[in-house]
Amino acid sequence: MFGTISEEIEVHVPANEAWKIYGTIQLAHIVVKELPNIIHKVDILEGDGGIGSVLKVTFPPGTPLLTSHKEKFVVIDDDKRVKIAQVVEGGLLDLGFTLYKVKFEVIEKGKEICITKSTMTNKKRKTLCEYKIDHSTCTQKDL
Repeated sequence: MFGTISEEIEVHVPANEAWKIYGTIQLAHIVVKELPNIIHKVDILEGDGGIGSVLKVTFPPGTPLLTSHKEKFVVIDDDKRVKIAQVVEGGLLDLGFTLYKVKFEVIEKGKEICITKSTMTNKKRKTLCEYKIDHSTCTQKDL
């Protein structure tokens, strides 16, 4: 069973400036600093933040069902402003998912404005027990 969810945010900066963050490891560091309730820590295990780099993402203590995962940058396309990170160990894979990846896109909307789009795609085994998630505690800012 496949699942996909996307979020688009209008950003009032040129697309090339937004890509300087989204296309690099800087995005992970900003998320740790600005959203510590979502990501506690990010360590680079392999690489320099380019294609093939492997990161260990640690979730905040007390996060239901998740402690950490390892993800690999499998696509970084500077021309199209697209980056794809795929979980390769731990996290949702330990809960029965066979695929979990996040695609980041920066889409030019005007000279001084762009859209940042994040798309999460997952696939789970048919035998996976369903977990009840309380969406009432998740805010727009958390996404």
